[in-house]
Amino acid sequence: MIDNALILLKSELTAYLVAKGDNAANVIIDNIGLAETTNGASLIDNVVITLVNIEEESTLKNQSPLKRFQTGSAVYENAPVCLNLYVLMTCNYFGEGYLLALKRLSMIIQFLQSKNSFSSASASSGSNDPKGRTELKFTMELYTLTFEQINHLWGSLGGRQVPFAMYKLRLVAISEHAIVREVPLIEEIETNISTLSGHN
Repeated sequence: MIDNALILLKSELTAYLVAKGDNAANVIIDNIGLAETTNGASLIDNVVITLVNIEEESTLKNQSPLKRFQTGSAVYENAPVCLNLYVLMTCNYFGEGYLLALKRLSMIIQFLQSKNSFSSASASSGSNDPKGRTELKFTMELYTLTFEQINHLWGSLGGRQVPFAMYKLRLVAISEHAIVREVPLIEEIETNISTLSGHN
């Protein structure tokens, strides 16, 4: 599900850049931390989408495990894990391409300002659960880092800073849909109340 979310984001961003006339922009999903390694040549002159952190959405942990169906049955499933993904959008251009990097970063921010909600149902590139049980939905919000956090971020990535924006991708729900047990629903309750002698 994490990969599908980033693939959907990449596809929508690419389509936006093309629609704006920037046909040369190449958006990839990769680890920007490899930029200054021997494997980093493929990252140069690209817009790179990198997952840098995952957190569980604690406010949605206490969901009911009971799923009811119109057939009159019910099943118990463990609640899905709802995740927030911290996604780094970097424009990896150098030298004369630095101004192009700033231009494309501005276009990324403009795109995510105009469209911050995504759904696999409304995108041809989206990927649904093969049994039709899960639709991928998420929103994107700009996540501002302090200078200290920026220093730690690029220090942990092991590279020099390039034009970037951090976004919080909320919420990716992950579930195996494993049924713990299946139970019939209680449809009626029978009672047998008798009056005790000597009592009204």
